[in-house]
Amino acid sequence: MRLLYTIVLRLALPLILLRLWWRGRREPGYRENLQERFGIYSGEKPPKALWLHAVSVGEARAAAPLVRALKGLLPDHTVVMTCTTAAGRETLKQVYGQSVLAAFLPYDYPESVQGFLERFRPRLGVLMETELWPNLLAQCQRRAVPVVLANARMSQKSARGYRRWRAFTGPAIRSLAAVCAQSEADAGRLRALGAPRVEVTGNLKFDATLDEVQLAAGREWKAKLGRPVLLLASTREGEEKILIEALPTPLENLLIVVVPRHPQRFDEVAQWADGRRSRNDVPDGKTRIYLGDTMGEMAFYYGACDVAVIGGSFLPLGGQNLIEALAAGAPVVVGPSMFNFAEATRLALDAGAAVQAADATIAIRQAVALISDRKKRDEMARAGKSLCEAHRGATAKHLEVCRRLIR
Repeated sequence: MRLLYTIVLRLALPLILLRLWWRGRREPGYRENLQERFGIYSGEKPPKALWLHAVSVGEARAAAPLVRALKGLLPDHTVVMTCTTAAGRETLKQVYGQSVLAAFLPYDYPESVQGFLERFRPRLGVLMETELWPNLLAQCQRRAVPVVLANARMSQKSARGYRRWRAFTGPAIRSLAAVCAQSEADAGRLRALGAPRVEVTGNLKFDATLDEVQLAAGREWKAKLGRPVLLLASTREGEEKILIEALPTPLENLLIVVVPRHPQRFDEVAQWADGRRSRNDVPDGKTRIYLGDTMGEMAFYYGACDVAVIGGSFLPLGGQNLIEALAAGAPVVVGPSMFNFAEATRLALDAGAAVQAADATIAIRQAVALISDRKKRDEMARAGKSLCEAHRGATAKHLEVCRRLIR
């Protein structure tokens, strides 16, 4: 099956290159460092390396506590962090600077994977969440490089897909040295798929530290504004329209701040906005919709809002990270599709830190009602902060798993 997979992958190469070129029109990072996607690297070659793969922005940020812990465990090792997306590469620069060696993970061609492993010779590999590449994992196993699936999640929908292709996905899953699952439900599905040595270690995103400077700046901005702020956070394509159309008319004194999930969509979403943060536009009393078109400032936006509506949850996309909002003390409203954060959503709903709506219209109605209810907002803010504090500790559990494998 892996041979057939590799043949199909080779046949798809022209389409892969075309897609890179096409995405590079709006995100130039896709046209940079192309040789790395085929296992060809230049520059520093670390004598001792630990490797962590974070596919894109969310995983790169979530990995920060574990990266710090690994650097503390083995300070003489270089942490090599790989990603797949251009936005992920930019996030590695923003979050880690020169403290890690950043690179693109190569496509899953045998010779490309071989080039990557021969270049860095990692002592340990850590894959964030659900990144299972058959040739990569097969060569890691052949070279005795233990690989951990960290912060692992497996929704019911994904599990059905893995079961359907069990002959193809099974060897990759079984080759893992260990799995650190976010919840008991995730652990059960991964065990059923054949994953070995599965432990429930919790969600690393609860251990992430918000940028206190940004958080304070957001609160100061809000105080100067003197208006209630409703944040539409990490919205995905198609969601801005349905959420904005659900807004009450007139908006009166309410300011709507929209922060799209992907930077390449900033200009597209600007059609609804009266001002943009990147242009240093200061919202006045006439500004109704304001575009948050800056990268790496979610703590600012959560600090600046009265209520946060979490994007990715109003279309069947699985939702975006609500934990950052909870940690910032922002009352949260989510839509019906939160399967990517199922356990965190359940915990937030049970704690009274979040409410879930069946559609965009109901979500906006609930959010506007919260804007008018200071007491309820304060209760939800306290519940969110307490929830995040109670569920810290995933980093230490992950580190212990890594420590055992390194030994």
